[in-house]
Amino acid sequence: MNKTVNINLAGVFFHIDEDAFARLQHYLEAIRRSLTNTHGQEEIIHDIEARIAELFSEKIKTERQVIGVREVDEVITVMGQPEDYVLDEEIFEDEPVYTKRRRGKKLFRDTENSYVGGVSSGLAHYTGIDAMWIRLLWILLTIFSTGAFILIYLALWIFVPEARTTADKLAMHGEEVTISNIEKKIREGFDEVSGKVKDINYEKYGYKARAGASSAATAVGDVVKFLLNLFVKLIGVFLLLIAGSTLIGLFIGLFSIGTFGIIEAPWTDFIEITGPGADSIWIISALAFFAIGIPFFFLFILGLKILVKNLKSIGKTAKMVLLALWIISILGLVFFGIQEATERAFDGEVRISETLPVTSNDTLYISMMGDPQLNSTPYRSGDFNISYDQNDQKVIWSQDVQLIVKSTTDSVGRMEIIKFAEGKNYEEARARAENINYSTSFSNGRLELGGMLTTDPENKYRDQRVQVTLFLPIGAVIYAADNTYSFHRNSDYYNDILHNGYEERHLRITREGTECLDCPAEEEDPWGDSSDDWDTENTWDSGKDRQETTKEASEPEATQQETEPDTIPEV
Repeated sequence: MNKTVNINLAGVFFHIDEDAFARLQHYLEAIRRSLTNTHGQEEIIHDIEARIAELFSEKIKTERQVIGVREVDEVITVMGQPEDYVLDEEIFEDEPVYTKRRRGKKLFRDTENSYVGGVSSGLAHYTGIDAMWIRLLWILLTIFSTGAFILIYLALWIFVPEARTTADKLAMHGEEVTISNIEKKIREGFDEVSGKVKDINYEKYGYKARAGASSAATAVGDVVKFLLNLFVKLIGVFLLLIAGSTLIGLFIGLFSIGTFGIIEAPWTDFIEITGPGADSIWIISALAFFAIGIPFFFLFILGLKILVKNLKSIGKTAKMVLLALWIISILGLVFFGIQEATERAFDGEVRISETLPVTSNDTLYISMMGDPQLNSTPYRSGDFNISYDQNDQKVIWSQDVQLIVKSTTDSVGRMEIIKFAEGKNYEEARARAENINYSTSFSNGRLELGGMLTTDPENKYRDQRVQVTLFLPIGAVIYAADNTYSFHRNSDYYNDILHNGYEERHLRITREGTECLDCPAEEEDPWGDSSDDWDTENTWDSGKDRQETTKEASEPEATQQETEPDTIPEV
């Protein structure tokens, strides 16, 4: 059984058996002897060891795996034998005796030719595009994406490694990381500083090596491969744009919510009145940020991995932490969602009934009134607003008021006002309904109904609304102002006898509905339906009324003479 030796190779610890260690030690000593009296010997040895450590790291599966002779031989095959790459000074100055091989480039940050983080110069090496055009493209994309590409640049700066060692620089240019190339790269560095090396066009040897090596089939394959790679890269760019823009939007939204309670913003009152309140809004916004942002963050990382082959991983620990945080955020949002739903689980109502001094011989004029202080004009709407009343007090107001007119056999009319609201239980819903402020006014046969309702902001907005039902005795006449039009647009369910289109008309209350007293004889039904098959549940205009209307149309003068003196009251 062989002994196991622990070695430190370029700062990385490995377990290696005794025979493999002896072979590796002999190999490194041979390299050291071949580099005797060479400029930058120690740096070359360091880079060679770093490359060997990188190859060993690719081969081991677990931390306890032992490096054997087979792994060492495979590494030596990749790196080459020292005696095969010994370059004499005179040979180097004339022409290299080895063939330069190329391999796929890796993306690194080139900090030696950088202005900020070396991202643009690294992309220039990777793509073969001049760094100036890359930098110009960054500027344009940042402007047109309203800053989204700044986040992408920062991500590349964080996740793309810097080309520190000679092996990294060779990989950045797409050259094989072998002993000869490492030695050559370091020689070029020394010669560039000292100015002793002549300008040698090494590119021509690469072109010569590739000349005649491609066939028609290879060319087609390269084109297809290029198109596929381009399509994949475009998907990566698309993911970066979508995920980056979403993350920026979420961050801005969280920052906006972060001003809640500190800065008086327009949305502050609406959040406080409609939402769960100031105590929970911070928690909900943070949970929403993580619940939505974490999946898009991983999409962002996926886009980077598509574009960058050797992208550093965020680590298993970070992934588990983000996953746990995402699960907690989802559960938290579900909890607050259920809590918010229970805030509107019950409907409460309060009924107020009062006598309306209208008899069968009277005429009732109906109109809606607004509130100039709240900039309210009579028009029904389910929205709510926040304003200050005449006492300079903040109030919630809404124009969700419904008007219904029905007939009654009683001798005197009646008005029923129903206030509705929602709550987490019936008692709370009913209390909110009681706190609705709604006003009406009756004087000299004129009924003015409030076109809006108000309530204190402490009650919050919980779908507060008002329903006004007028029960008028048969024989009475009603005259609805034009501004009542939107408030009595009701379905057949409510059996409303005051239909749209009969505003500004005198209508007599009948058992079946209403009878227009001052409509022109040739005027058609404003509902556009003249058939006798009208919905029998609709209380206005039964078949009998239609026959009466037809008779009136055929004998207009007689009818008018009979009804005019008795039915149209003096105003």
